[in-house]
Amino acid sequence: MKKTRVVMIDDNVQLCGAVQEYFKGSKNIELVYTAYDGVEGMKIIEDKDDYDVVILDLIMPKKDGLNVLEEMKEKNIEKKMIVLTSYNSPEAIRQVSEYGVQYYLLKPFEFDDLEKRILGLNNVKTSKSLDLHHNKVQVAITKILHELGIPSHIKGYQYIREGVEIIFEHPETIGGITKELYPELALKFDTTVSRVERAIRHAIEVSWNRGDWDLMEEIFGHSVDIDKAKPTNSEFMVTIADKLRLDYHKV
Repeated sequence: MKKTRVVMIDDNVQLCGAVQEYFKGSKNIELVYTAYDGVEGMKIIEDKDDYDVVILDLIMPKKDGLNVLEEMKEKNIEKKMIVLTSYNSPEAIRQVSEYGVQYYLLKPFEFDDLEKRILGLNNVKTSKSLDLHHNKVQVAITKILHELGIPSHIKGYQYIREGVEIIFEHPETIGGITKELYPELALKFDTTVSRVERAIRHAIEVSWNRGDWDLMEEIFGHSVDIDKAKPTNSEFMVTIADKLRLDYHKV
């Protein structure tokens, strides 16, 4: 099987190095070019032709990812694209999808997820086929957490966002929050189970002091007495996942 050759355009030098190291020795994928800003990245896209997939960050110096996509469109350059970024909003997803991007992955991410996306592109034609279901779920989770008053810079925010998505996509994990979900989060974020638990608890406490009280009543009022006690970590994540599942069934 011929290796899938990849260009990565991201201003995070450490991340590029980690991706390079992950695929080192891979039989299926090779990271052949790396650029740390949009101008350098666009030059590689234009001047080189010995690659199959472009991994593109949205927020970069000199020229951002959307400008790179716009320039590619103007010059009729069609490549299989994966947008990899921490910048997440419905508007960003809408804009990205208009440029024929196949996948939109949020940071932080698991390298094996990125690997699956890259390999999956071998069976995808270059077209407007963005994985919208996955992205809509992530946007919905992010929106709820922001409305609940959890700031995105604290560690518990990342753990809750990832945990809710796992529970949403795999309801069978509900019975194993402590023994299965916490260890999975700890492994992904390179930390310990106890730190995951404490960070989530802290994020919930911040939420209870800052969040939209009407929304809290709407989401948690049927499952806990919010006037007397905050929900447990498990109750918090499972209830949000349940709300999202109900909302999706209404669509």
